[in-house]
Amino acid sequence: MTTRKGIVLAGGNGSRLYPATLGVNKQLLPVYDKPMIYYPLSVIMLSGIREILIISNPNDRPIYEKLLGDGARLGLKLSYAEQASPNGLAEAFLIGRDFIAGESVAMVLGDNLFFGHDLTTSLETAASRPQGATVFGYYVDKPEAYGILELAADGQCLGIEEKPANAKSNWAVTGLYFYDNDVVDIAAGLVSSRRGELEITDVNKVYLERGDLHVELLGRGLAWFDTGTHEDLLDATHFVSTIQRRQGQFIACLEEIAFNLGYISAQDLRELAKPLAQTPYGRYLAELSKRRSV
Repeated sequence: MTTRKGIVLAGGNGSRLYPATLGVNKQLLPVYDKPMIYYPLSVIMLSGIREILIISNPNDRPIYEKLLGDGARLGLKLSYAEQASPNGLAEAFLIGRDFIAGESVAMVLGDNLFFGHDLTTSLETAASRPQGATVFGYYVDKPEAYGILELAADGQCLGIEEKPANAKSNWAVTGLYFYDNDVVDIAAGLVSSRRGELEITDVNKVYLERGDLHVELLGRGLAWFDTGTHEDLLDATHFVSTIQRRQGQFIACLEEIAFNLGYISAQDLRELAKPLAQTPYGRYLAELSKRRSV
């Protein structure tokens, strides 16, 4: 069974980015040349998922709807829901219960950026698993700042620790998750943590106890940014700028991904480029449509 539904969780207050986010949702901030939400949305698209739910806070929902619409121009089906207050990542599966509707689901956090040559392979592997859960591990220098995986020699997950003082590995859990449909009932059965949230780690621990938690390790050729602080946002911006200027290929270009996946035609790509003609992004799309038409 292939994962058919996707969720981008773009709620929260963005308090770590104050005052920049006092008047705007953090996932609408730019990472170099495009809104932050383009990056996690591109990951869901690269997983082969076309039905996607955007969850935001009530104030910003109209902005996301204006930015992304119903997704038809990209060959997608986008819908929207609201998280009234930051009650935890796992609440997304309760908010999206009707959207998920018996299917498996992938969720990515709206402030996460992934990039790398083998990323699509890892995404396809996770999306094709018929049951269980898949999380993605990334090697970090300061494990005390993350949820950390304890791994056996064969890569099997033995445990997950939140921000441990004495970490058992340097493999952090990223903000990207694939689940079978059991995740809805698991989330519904959770008890709020001491900070009053439904924790995604508790969901993962249920799958771990079942022996059904899979781990995809993102190696040296892959980059992951959690852009939740000013420093991390700046690092991500510099990274995207450097890659795009040196390679001439854009990261998280939704129109290009849709075109490569066959969701839209070269003519569609040219039409999408027209309103952006005065920007490098628009010129990139126009040139791409010409090259692929030859």
